[in-house]
Amino acid sequence: MTLEKRQPIPVIEAIQRCVKEQIRLPKTRVDLYEADGYILAEDIVATYDIPRFNKSPYDGFAIRSQDTVGASGTNRIAFKVIDHIGAGSISEATLGEGEAVRIMTGAEMPQGADAVVMLEQTVQTDEGFTLRKPFTPHENVALKGEETTTGDIVLKQGQRINAGGIAVLATFGYRHVPVFTKPSVAIIATGSELLDVEDELEPGKIRNSNGPMIHALLRAENISSYVYKIQQDDFESSLDAVRQAVQKHDIVITTGGVSVGDFDYLPDIYRALNATVLFNKVAMRPGSVTTVAVTEDTYLFGLSGNPSACYTGFELFVKPSIYRMMGATHYYPAMVNATLMEDFKKPNPFTRFVRATATLNGKEATVKPSGFNKSGAVVAIAHSNAIMVLPSGTRGYITGQRVEALLTATDYYQQDLYV
Repeated sequence: MTLEKRQPIPVIEAIQRCVKEQIRLPKTRVDLYEADGYILAEDIVATYDIPRFNKSPYDGFAIRSQDTVGASGTNRIAFKVIDHIGAGSISEATLGEGEAVRIMTGAEMPQGADAVVMLEQTVQTDEGFTLRKPFTPHENVALKGEETTTGDIVLKQGQRINAGGIAVLATFGYRHVPVFTKPSVAIIATGSELLDVEDELEPGKIRNSNGPMIHALLRAENISSYVYKIQQDDFESSLDAVRQAVQKHDIVITTGGVSVGDFDYLPDIYRALNATVLFNKVAMRPGSVTTVAVTEDTYLFGLSGNPSACYTGFELFVKPSIYRMMGATHYYPAMVNATLMEDFKKPNPFTRFVRATATLNGKEATVKPSGFNKSGAVVAIAHSNAIMVLPSGTRGYITGQRVEALLTATDYYQQDLYV
């Protein structure tokens, strides 16, 4: 085993080195009901106008606006109702002077009508209703093609499909959706000190938390993974496991085995695989020894064995790389500027990433550390929905200062409805 000299690089540069790799996944088609979380492989175009016809956005009466000229509180104008139409139905009537058609929300406007009177604007009569205000042409009418017209691009290639995207695809009849395939991911935890979750604790041993955590982080992105058996601190067995994983998967994530010491096998494993190392040290805390390499069309992410450092490495390097190789247009972490609500006075010789709890309140955001924040901490991760980013060269922060926070939660729930 060879000890390698490591030269730290800035975090931004490390992320850029990951996403600049030209590793791309092929296109495929998936069923509409399975398409959420995928990245669109083609532009989606409108196959017809929306609305398809002039329609009513309200329950009310379709009228001719010209018949309302002069209407006022002292000059109520009467209309006779000659037909009734609901959504999905059409009227055969053509409106004449002083005539109206009862119309439901979404129904097509009848011939001759160019305005809609809402129910609350009328006073009922034996033959229909009266109204007290004049209406302009197309008042309260949703016009044909006002949202989209045939051929408009409604979803763009590289866009992540969410529930709204599913609605758009369904609207225009896309049952089979063109997407980029999702990566196949292997997870390999290394360390002679590790036990499986169901094992009884032994002296000097800890249970493997990183493997299940990474599995869950991938599931949150609708990506499945294969978890390999825990590897002991042995070069040959570790190399064999990684070699098998590289042959079967697009991404191989190892945790542990990256520290500078007697059991640091990753550099030798990467050499044996003829992998190109993108970096092996980052100017950050925690997770400075995070290592990333590539071999042919496979990413090799060597994340720290410390849970918080492993978590941070996944958010900073693995997640953007996944979305980049899936063809996503946007793949960098979402950041907000927030007010710090609790002192954090630890100096930062390297950029520090602190597990944090963010609260979004309208246009304002606040953030505070989520608990014990050493690199081996695990409980703090469970109470965080963000990571504070504290730049290098700073000597700590106090309550009220502004800091950047990287949002990590895929869902966000506010504790108090009225904050």
